[in-house]
Amino acid sequence: MVLAYILDLFFGDPRYPCHPVRIIGLTISLVGGSLKALRLDGKGGGILLVCITVGFTLGACIALRRFLHGLFPPLGLGFDLFICYSLLALKDLIVHIKPVIRALETNDLAGARKAVSMTVGRDVRYLDREGVSRAAVETLAENFVDGFLSPLFWYATAGAAASFLGWPPLMPAICLMLLFKVASTLDSMVGYKTGPFPAFGWAGARLDDLLNFIPARLSLVILFVGAWTSGLHPIDGLKVALRDRLKHESPNSAHAESFAAGSLHIRLGGPTRYPDGLKEKPWLGKGNDDPGPDEIRRTIHLLNRSAATAVLLSLSMFLIVQQLP
Repeated sequence: MVLAYILDLFFGDPRYPCHPVRIIGLTISLVGGSLKALRLDGKGGGILLVCITVGFTLGACIALRRFLHGLFPPLGLGFDLFICYSLLALKDLIVHIKPVIRALETNDLAGARKAVSMTVGRDVRYLDREGVSRAAVETLAENFVDGFLSPLFWYATAGAAASFLGWPPLMPAICLMLLFKVASTLDSMVGYKTGPFPAFGWAGARLDDLLNFIPARLSLVILFVGAWTSGLHPIDGLKVALRDRLKHESPNSAHAESFAAGSLHIRLGGPTRYPDGLKEKPWLGKGNDDPGPDEIRRTIHLLNRSAATAVLLSLSMFLIVQQLP
């Protein structure tokens, strides 16, 4: 876990053809296409898609892991590390946002729109300078949970639980981390509420909501420590989060966003234009100023401190469990 975090911190997400997320995405496309061809494109088909994708992903991982550990144990441990490293995605998110900062600081609005379009689903053609900044801060805060904290949480939770029960912790830890990534990928690929198959993505979206439920709420504690060590306003962040965290349709997405709004003394959310039309999203941190490039940079600093906090807390939890009788 610690080594995977360090690798992500310095090198970002590895790029190679057999990346686990690529394989999960390919599996979803192939199985989903087959189910739709069989007219299993409702909730039942979506549940089948989840079951088949989860079963294939975990089964393939367990089989390959056992083979490599049996062939040469250090090779198996290297496989474990590379899977963990591949499923943490904080550095790449920050790398994609930094061009937004540079473009805004040089008053290149077109360049800032293009850069932020790589990380958000909204229609960037209508974004002004403040709108681009809000989009950047929002995607940083939301994806801190989805791309880093949630996979770390499930890895640490499964590993600690297995250790407490006297089982080898690595396989359960990696499997639950992979399960979360399957749910997250399903949600991003088929978890839409509009389009020709709105019910097909229901199961994947609900599984993603379930697995993000605890980490999203835990993020308030993690971000509080990160804000405190970053010189921001952790008390204001907590106050705004407790007031605004359930304002979005998603039960989880506004937790980290509302904390960021409060701790940075900015406002986020508001009416947002997507390719299928304008969505009247509520304001988070209403009454504060709009963010700019400085606030984006401070959000990155907040998330880096919070990520280190999360890793230290996870490691501490595991070490405490190891000492229990």
